Amino acid sequence: MKKILIVTLILFFATLFADAQNTTQNTDTLTIIQKVEHWYENNINYGTITILMAAESSIFPVPSELVMPPAAYIASKEESNLNMFFVILFGTIGALIGATLNYFVLGMWLGRPLLYKFADSKVGHLLLLSGEKLQKAENYFNRNGKISTFVGRFIPVVRHLISIPAGFSKMHYPTFAIYTFVGAGLWNCILAFLGYLAHGQADIINRYSHELSVALGILFVLGIGFLIIKHFLKKKKNKKHN
Repeated sequence: MKKILIVTLILFFATLFADAQNTTQNTDTLTIIQKVEHWYENNINYGTITILMAAESSIFPVPSELVMPPAAYIASKEESNLNMFFVILFGTIGALIGATLNYFVLGMWLGRPLLYKFADSKVGHLLLLSGEKLQKAENYFNRNGKISTFVGRFIPVVRHLISIPAGFSKMHYPTFAIYTFVGAGLWNCILAFLGYLAHGQADIINRYSHELSVALGILFVLGIGFLIIKHFLKKKKNKKHN
């Protein structure tokens, strides 16, 4: 739910920035979906794709679903400066960079005790980390071994954390890099294909833009409500234990 809330927040702010970024067309005539699309067109390139996917593959809460499909959507346009193959390639390179940072900096250098402590800190929670999530990724790695760094790229929560237990165990880095690159590449192909399919339905998306905007707003409100309720329930539970 937190990840969904972050997606809606980014889309919301992308829409706000679209008016400032777009100087060639009157945005008052554009739907909210078109404004988001124009914001992406003005800001997405191979460099930003690499950086965002590196962040997604590390501990920063940047959903890959918010990077690759829109980039592929834009690359599908005839007038686009982006090439679909390079969108996938640079997205995968970014994923490998982020996973490598996790592997060396968090897994091997920082180590298990300090990382678990950080994950359960306030800063860690802001980054959507927790000891429970780390434990889930570590258990998955311990059960499945080296291949988990490949298969784990397709599993939510595990996907961006699986490189950390690989660092804990000092897994052979070239093997880790190959599994990560191939796994991330296949995942990015799936996301890019979704963006390509969405481009084929652009007319339908724009036609129902108002309904989609309302749904986005409702999702945002529900997400805020969920986090508030969860916060109070957690406080109530802690009081009982104390």
